[in-house]
Amino acid sequence: MMESGIITALSNSTKHQFIHSNDDSEDLPYKRPFIIGVAGGTASGKTTVCKMIISQLHDQRVVLVCQDSFYHSLSDEQVAKVQEYNFDHPDAFDTELLLSCMEKLQHGQAISIPYYDFKSHKYIEPSRKVNPSDVIILEGILVLHDPRVRNLMNMKIFVDTDSDVRLARRIQRDTVERGRNIENVIEQYTKFVKPSFEEFILPSKKHADVIIPRGADNDVAIDLIVQHIRTKLGQHDLCKIYPNVVVIYSTFQIRGMHTLIRDVRTTKHDFVFYADRLIRLVVEHGLGHLPFTEKQISTPTGSVYTGVVFCKSLCGVSIIRSGESMENALRACCKGIKIGKILIHGEGNNGRQLIYEKLPADISSRQVLLLDPVLASGNSAIKAISLLLSKGVAESSIIFLNLIAAPEGIHAVCKKFPKVKIVTSEIDMALNKDLHVIPGMGEFGDRYFGTDNAATFSLDT
Repeated sequence: MMESGIITALSNSTKHQFIHSNDDSEDLPYKRPFIIGVAGGTASGKTTVCKMIISQLHDQRVVLVCQDSFYHSLSDEQVAKVQEYNFDHPDAFDTELLLSCMEKLQHGQAISIPYYDFKSHKYIEPSRKVNPSDVIILEGILVLHDPRVRNLMNMKIFVDTDSDVRLARRIQRDTVERGRNIENVIEQYTKFVKPSFEEFILPSKKHADVIIPRGADNDVAIDLIVQHIRTKLGQHDLCKIYPNVVVIYSTFQIRGMHTLIRDVRTTKHDFVFYADRLIRLVVEHGLGHLPFTEKQISTPTGSVYTGVVFCKSLCGVSIIRSGESMENALRACCKGIKIGKILIHGEGNNGRQLIYEKLPADISSRQVLLLDPVLASGNSAIKAISLLLSKGVAESSIIFLNLIAAPEGIHAVCKKFPKVKIVTSEIDMALNKDLHVIPGMGEFGDRYFGTDNAATFSLDT
């Protein structure tokens, strides 16, 4: 799927959180920044990676916050015995101050970051003023160690560089920039740096969404990361405007599947295979937004486990015919689920027209998963949702599942039905003059079912 050794993507359950303005005069939600954490061993190239990302995000407001600024200021007694001080231990940092500063930036407040002098090991004036920005990059050896700091991040990166290279860089940095001698640097590395790396820093690697081998020398990896960040920033803005819009957390594995199903050269067999995988992910994520109640059960060990039970009154409704491609994934996740169908057709002055519908008789009492792989203009979705409401389905009981969505479609559906939840795997750039999603994936139904534009519908439930 990707060139081996460029990037390793790990699963992550981080979800976007939304903060609304407390100012009653404001109708729009507060735009929360996109926070990226960059961790790695000492002298691994973290700062260089951050600068390369910043240089490519030149059209965004980006600020870099370094964990090094939050070292505890040492007392005179500690400075006198500085060779015995472990600067690579979590306790060396004022994490409470770091959290306070980051949370203020999240809420749109300017902050003052202390200036830590590495020669005197104390805070000196002036402090650095940092204003709120669209993107905040938090860089440091232990930024992925503390879960409270990790939970602030929308994206987590670990820069993985060979230990010999890191030692050579540290010797050069500390002797040239910080006025230390080689013997002291090597002694400190052996006594503190290496053990702390193995105990605290390396284990935090498992929390990363993206691992960059060879650090700043890996230009291809950094280019891909920047592309990924740009995509997420576009989605990030719409999720702030509409809190009922959910974009499933994107890994490079998901991006790889999108690359394959969007490629015009992909064969029908591969298109169906990877589309089915993405559909299953979207369906699974959609099910996670159903109402639930807590339930205690007994395990085979005789222990009590407190879990949850989701609502049983559930059905699917596919918008023919592309929506039918999502039915198998729903059946695989929900045994025996009822699935209704809606056929909507027509363009031009007459707009979309309802041609056919077959829905469960008791649909008004059910949670409804509405299925359509592509949300383009939103006209079909609005027609389908309107029909469901006319059948007595509560607006808040509808979850609309799709693989890709155009901003125009999201605006149209959310403005008319603000209580309908939309779950998608990617938000694309726009619609073209022909109302096709760009970059899109073409006519989904034709590619999935191997047909041309001639309609082939299945009207049986």
